[in-house]
Parts: sequence; C-alpha cells; structure tokens
Amino acid sequence: MRLLAWQIFLAHWGGARAEPGKFWHITHLHLDPHYKVSKYPFQVCPSAGFQSVPNAGPWGDYLCDSPWALINSSIYAMKEIEPEPDFILWTGDDMPHVPDEKLGEAAVLEIVECLTQLIREVFLGAFYSEKLPGPSGAGQIVLTADMVDPGQQFQWLEDVLTNASKAGDMVYIVGNMPPGFFEKTQNKVWSQEGFNEKYLKVVQKHGCVIAGQFFRHHHTDSFQMLYDDAGQLPAPSLLLSPDPLCAPISAMFITPGVTPWKTTLPGVINGANNPAIPVFEYDRATLSLKDMVTYFMNLSQVNAQGMRRWELQYQLTKAYWVPDTSAHSVQAVLDRIAGDQGALQHYYVYNSVSYYAGVCDEAARVDVDAYTTCLYLPLLLMALLGLCTLVL
Repeated sequence: MRLLAWQIFLAHWGGARAEPGKFWHITHLHLDPHYKVSKYPFQVCPSAGFQSVPNAGPWGDYLCDSPWALINSSIYAMKEIEPEPDFILWTGDDMPHVPDEKLGEAAVLEIVECLTQLIREVFLGAFYSEKLPGPSGAGQIVLTADMVDPGQQFQWLEDVLTNASKAGDMVYIVGNMPPGFFEKTQNKVWSQEGFNEKYLKVVQKHGCVIAGQFFRHHHTDSFQMLYDDAGQLPAPSLLLSPDPLCAPISAMFITPGVTPWKTTLPGVINGANNPAIPVFEYDRATLSLKDMVTYFMNLSQVNAQGMRRWELQYQLTKAYWVPDTSAHSVQAVLDRIAGDQGALQHYYVYNSVSYYAGVCDEAARVDVDAYTTCLYLPLLLMALLGLCTLVL
C-alpha cells in the first residue's frame, strides 16, 4: 500500500516549465472541532486532556490542538503568500490528540472531509497524483513511506528506486515518522532499530536518484543528514565535524506543524511550537531543492492583538549563507551551526518556531545535560549506535 496514514500528495500541474517551481508542505493540522474560548479553563479543548487552559485565545492555545480558525487561516495564508504552487504535500496527522474511543470512524472521516474541502476551495483544482511530468515527458515519482510498520515496503521501495534510476527519474520520498532520534529528548526513536538501518541502507544505495526527503511527526522545524558508509564515524569528541570520508548524500527535512499543541512526551521541555507553513523552491527539470522558506503565526501575539498575522520565520539560504538546499549545502549549514554560536542560536529558536527563544550557550558543546537542552544529544547517541547519520 503506497499511501499510508493520510499522507496525501496534492498537485497543481500544467506541464514542466524552465523557471523554478514552488510547493507547500503542510502537516499536523490536528483539528480540535470542540475547541472554544471559555471562562472555564477545563472546558476549552478535549486535546488538553486534564490540563487547565486559562488563557485560550481565538486562534488557539499551546496546550490545545488547532481550532478551525487557525487551520482556515493557515490555508488562506498559503494562498496569499504563494497562490500558485505546483503542488501541495499534505501529509496528515489531522486528528486531535484525544483517546481513540473519543473519535470513531465517523468523526475521523468528517474531519478529513472538512479539511479536504477547505484545501480544494482555496486551491481550486487540487487533485491526487504520484507522477510529475518532466521536461522530456519522463516522470519524477513522489513516494510515501511509513517507518513504524513498513511491512513489505522495503522491497517495493527498492524496486521503485531501481526503476526510477533506469528511467532517469528523480524521486521525492515523503513519510511520517523519520528514522533516527527525536532531537528534543533522550533515547526516543520512532522506528525499530532494524527498520532504521534498512532505510538508511536504501538511501545510501539509491541516493543518486533521491532529490529530497520530507518527514514530519516531531512538530518541530529540523532536518537530518544521511551519509554514505565509505568512511569511519567520528569519535564522540568530534561529533560536530563528521569524518570527511563519510560524505553527505541526502538531507531529510522535518516539517513543523500547524497545531501548537504541547507534547506530553516524557522528558521534553518546552515542547510546544508556533504554527508554521513552509514552502519549498525546486528545479522543475531535476527536482533539486533550491530553498525553503518558513512562515509562522506568533500565537501569543495574535491572540493578544485579536487579528491574524502570518510572517516570515526564516529563509534557509539567507539564514545560513548557503546557495541552495542540496545535501552539500545542508552539510554546510550543519558545519556552521557546529562552529558558530549565532547560527546555533538561530537553529535553536527556529526549531520551536520561535515558541521558545532561550539561549543555547557554549556549555552545550561539552556537557551531556546541555546537549539534551540544546538539542544535540541525538548526535552522541547516533555515533554510539554506529549509524552514519547526524541529527540536528
């Protein structure tokens, strides 16, 4: 089964053109249809569980999933910012964080129908697609993968990537839970170790046809870098400067969510985020990624001011002084973050979409506890596990 967990590829496509194209990646809408501003703090939203929500606003609250007003605003903001994208990656996680017994099939289908109708109304003519026409008529393929329980998907993935290579196609891989570690807590992996290693080997083998990888699930704005296995892993003391023989082959972008919901995952501190919508620029002929721009809503401010506002969070090439968002450029971003306190601080703020703007100080480079605080612990853990992967 190719499409899992409501991972949907929506496209506006009128044939390949020479100029760069753009596409949105929207995820983690998590509609809470029962959200309401109330003077009773325990009656604001079911997605807060048993938590009190004393300062709820019309656009949402960090303890709750998205009200309809927030989701509606995000889709219309996309239309205002980039009204004619080539396609939209809508990768799901649309249900509120409530127990399954409080949802049911009818409620799930109703939420999906409402969100689908909204996107179709705002971006007229949206449709499902898996194949993108290239300039010569050859297609580029968009794939989806679920790393929790892939079943027999690895063989399918191998076959598709092999066929893409033979056909001269380039590939985007779109999925839910990324391999590797969650950057905001210790020892949290989403996939079984065997699945993680299999996926890394597939990417290492077929990296030449993978033009981009887009995952989600963390709710944070981050990325992972995957390397080939030609060289040796760096010693833990050299984690921030990978072995030069271990070349970067593919960058994986972890897209932040629209929902501001604060995670209840044990060990996570400051686990909420501001709503975000990233747009990517890419080369239509090769699918190579040229840039990423993230827009966000400062939820505290808009609730206080009573009016919606989506603003620029950052543009990757300008924020980190790189020419594009290729694997080698993203590696340069990693090197800059590792060696420059200002770049590290920028990443630290961007990671939560400006929800938490505390200082990530120099102690993060040597102290294990500070590694956790400043999101670097996954580097150490991955090296100890022997994976040729760095995670920011």
